[in-house]
Amino acid sequence: MRAPEHLNALRAFEASARHQSFSAAAAELHVTPAAVGQLVRSLEEWLGTPLFNRGSSGRTRLVLTEAARRALPDIREGFDRLSMGVARLKEGLSTGVLTVTVSPAFAAKWLLPRLERFQVAYPETDVRLDASIELLDFAAHGIDIGVRYGAGSWPGLTAEKLMDEEIYPVCSPVLLRQNRRLRKPSDLAGLRLIHDLSVDAHSDFATWNAWLEKAGAKDVETRRGLRINNSAAVLQAAIDGQGVALARSIMARDDLAAGRLVRLFPEVEFVSKLAYYVVYRPEGATLSKLVAFRDWLVREASAR
Repeated sequence: MRAPEHLNALRAFEASARHQSFSAAAAELHVTPAAVGQLVRSLEEWLGTPLFNRGSSGRTRLVLTEAARRALPDIREGFDRLSMGVARLKEGLSTGVLTVTVSPAFAAKWLLPRLERFQVAYPETDVRLDASIELLDFAAHGIDIGVRYGAGSWPGLTAEKLMDEEIYPVCSPVLLRQNRRLRKPSDLAGLRLIHDLSVDAHSDFATWNAWLEKAGAKDVETRRGLRINNSAAVLQAAIDGQGVALARSIMARDDLAAGRLVRLFPEVEFVSKLAYYVVYRPEGATLSKLVAFRDWLVREASAR
């Protein structure tokens, strides 16, 4: 399969299978139907097995054999990967565009307030930020590097720990002044709790129940309250005085420093089992713009 004619034959087979027609495949590939048919026959001869059922002369559409039907998804994926590789070559690995993926909350609360420092230090690199709650396929979406929150294992990606995180309650200064009795965790009873559901599907994601158990507050009702699936929105609700939020320290850091939020009960130490990781594909590990961004992230995390 190293010979060029076999690659062309695979293209002819894939197009014919997709269109169920040699003629339609020929129009796509800018050759004659006879040439497509010859390419497919040469592939069948090389493989020693038919790829289309040719039992009925009255058929207007090509019908795949069972073996061809099973193989077709992998062949299509291979061509998709080749197309992405060619696109990368056209774009040029030395260009200054770096595509970064992070969650919308991490972008808003941590990365964007600091990103100007990277741009000043590396003016030749343009950052393309993909803020998505989905775990994107790096190859399919052209992602160079990202920051993910989790246990540190994502198939096909190198993961390097960036930051650990504490979990603690926060509220607005106004709410605290209105509830001066908030001196110990059990005093949360009767107040509206704001729940962060952004990573709720992960069994190790910290919840109010887990924090209250660590704090020894057994009589605080957690079944009710405001539930939000975005960590930045959780903090904004707390800033607006809508209740007491269980905050993630990395997200809340700037709001605490600015006085928009107040940390409650600092004597209770609760470190999350999850952490932030820099992630990238192993084949991009030596890419200069990726290395520069990764090292900058580490410096920013260390400067907290």
